[in-house]
Amino acid sequence: MVIDFAARVVDIGFMFVDYVEIEISSGQGGHGCIAFHTEKYIPKGGPSGGDGGRGGDVIAVADSNLSTLLDFRYRRTYEAESGQPGQGSLKTGRSGEHVRIKLPVGTLVRNLETGELIADLDEPGQEITLATGGKGGHGNAFYKSPTNQTPRKAQDGFPGQRLKLALELKLLADVGLVGLPNAGKSTILAAFSAARPKIADYPFTTLIPNLGIVRLREYKSCVMADIPGLIEGASQGKGLGHQFLKHIQRTRLLIYVIDINDVDLDATRRTLEQELLEFDNSLASRPSLTVITKIDTVTESDVDAISSEHDSGYLYISAVAGLNREAFLQAIERELDRQRT
Repeated sequence: MVIDFAARVVDIGFMFVDYVEIEISSGQGGHGCIAFHTEKYIPKGGPSGGDGGRGGDVIAVADSNLSTLLDFRYRRTYEAESGQPGQGSLKTGRSGEHVRIKLPVGTLVRNLETGELIADLDEPGQEITLATGGKGGHGNAFYKSPTNQTPRKAQDGFPGQRLKLALELKLLADVGLVGLPNAGKSTILAAFSAARPKIADYPFTTLIPNLGIVRLREYKSCVMADIPGLIEGASQGKGLGHQFLKHIQRTRLLIYVIDINDVDLDATRRTLEQELLEFDNSLASRPSLTVITKIDTVTESDVDAISSEHDSGYLYISAVAGLNREAFLQAIERELDRQRT
């Protein structure tokens, strides 16, 4: 049995769900059989009861075609088939069919009762058994011995496992774009990839993370994630970005996106940095770039004046006009390559 859902990466603009709770049960083992061999001219055929079949497992499968946990909102319980009882003539019962639950790549599976991390599905095609089916019970043939030629007992099948699980999706991306609302993150993603996130001139246009594949050069690309805009206090639950901060924990490179029209570029950078660190202190050591966007909205002399007043490491681009496009892609490539060495 395969649980297959229709949510596809090609359209991440539907309802994005990144946390659900479900209950799973593996199958119970089949009972052993009590039987005796009867055949003409063989008056003492002896015990012939077979063992019960093994219960089915519940298996998680990482599927790169899925991008949300939405379907689990409508179905919360998953049960594998139980094993069949043994039969006479030493026949073992049929094993129960496994249940394979397809999950988006990047899903964490935790035991709700213990908090234990059971699985981290971070590779496409990865399979992990979440609940193991019960063993089948022995039939009476198993108990035959020199001192007990006609055993009249059999073993019950062992129960399966029943677990309450939390499924949490953390997107897998090489590069994560973070910035204030309307900083131009979605415009960058749209300009450098085939993704088509919603773009408008009002705050919080981006309500869910968006993914796109960015081509750095021929035969080389990376996955870029556009995270909903952060505001000061996001790590404490303000705004929208706090719901999706966890999605930057898997990114290899952070890009701080700042509008050149902001009053204080350095202060904006510090605000973004502080919100990330308050959410997860380990992000302090994450490689990062700072990109100043929308330079097409000011004059060239203004760009020169602003750049002379701020950190020389800032990159100045216009995604709409394509200004400094190659420098932006080369900077990303350098940082990603540096992590591989």
